[in-house]
Amino acid sequence: MAESKVAERLIDNMRGVRYGEVLPIFLREDGLHAEVYGTQMLNDCPQHLWEKLDAAAIAKEMDAVFVKLNGPRYWVLDGFGLKVAPVEPVFREFGGIMFRRIATLAIGDKPNSSPYTEKHVNRGAVFFFDAGKPVYELVNPEGKAYILQALCVGVDPTMSEETLPTLGERLAMPSGWSYRTRILETELVIDTTDKIAIVLQDEFENSYTLPN
Repeated sequence: MAESKVAERLIDNMRGVRYGEVLPIFLREDGLHAEVYGTQMLNDCPQHLWEKLDAAAIAKEMDAVFVKLNGPRYWVLDGFGLKVAPVEPVFREFGGIMFRRIATLAIGDKPNSSPYTEKHVNRGAVFFFDAGKPVYELVNPEGKAYILQALCVGVDPTMSEETLPTLGERLAMPSGWSYRTRILETELVIDTTDKIAIVLQDEFENSYTLPN
């Protein structure tokens, strides 16, 4: 019997680290596909450069249908493990900010940006959430809990980890959904190095991921 692998933490102290993403959407034979270019581990997505990014100009440059500017965002996790390369890690500069292609996303016939809707992302990463730290979760009617991985200040600039305990009071969740805060008793590891990640967002574009 093969031994189960134990993910190793390689990068620590990520909670509160800032980043941004550029998502060009392309039309291919089997539908629309998004590529995710992020500043993670490269820079902190400087605000004075980010706010000058022109989505339409980037779409024209990349021959994309359109471009989504995703962020800026702050991690609400504590560490990273192995990052495999599900896509070739192409580096590109947009508006003076360096980005790296980190994931791909098939989105079918039309992009679905509706909140509380699952998306499948090929990201090939390991996320660590520390014991004793708070986590913030959306729970669907079947009891599936999606854990917050990153908060977004692009929609609400006042969003911060300090505001997260009461975020549920502001969310227009579908019937049967709930929001909760809890303290982890043990370390939580989410490993998507050999599987597709399942993620969703709320209406503030905060991003949540489904544990393994």
